[in-house]
Amino acid sequence: MVETTLSGAAQHQILKNDYASEWMGLEVLKIDDGHATVRMTLRQEMLNGFGMAHGGMIFAFADSAFALACNPAVLSPSDADNITVAAGVDINFLKPAYQGQVITAVANRRAHNGRSGLYDIQIFAIDATELAASASPIDPGSYGELIAEFRGRSRTISKK
Repeated sequence: MVETTLSGAAQHQILKNDYASEWMGLEVLKIDDGHATVRMTLRQEMLNGFGMAHGGMIFAFADSAFALACNPAVLSPSDADNITVAAGVDINFLKPAYQGQVITAVANRRAHNGRSGLYDIQIFAIDATELAASASPIDPGSYGELIAEFRGRSRTISKK
């Protein structure tokens, strides 16, 4: 089991060339087998014409958490020739999020059988000032309000 936290060491191996997650400012809070918790701050260029977070930004953010939960942080020799990708996803937007809010995605594996998996990702939003005042920025109680639910179906395939 590999765990990466704010004070932890190495990032997940797929982040080395993940320019979309880098652009979003994705920060890894925790990684375990089948689990990832990440966060980012919503910036002006992530907003839609209504002044709220663009649904595509929330989707891309949740999708990055999904990818981190699906793939091992450290590749073993048996993992080296395979990657796990999305076979399909659904997202439900529950509440809007706004510029300056910090959003956190918590991804958890629900089932895994052979090359297929099922993952649930919850996305929360909190004002940055509230997060700064919380006792621990990685405490699940400090993530804020639930704004979206993402369900991902994964498939492990050959890299070739």
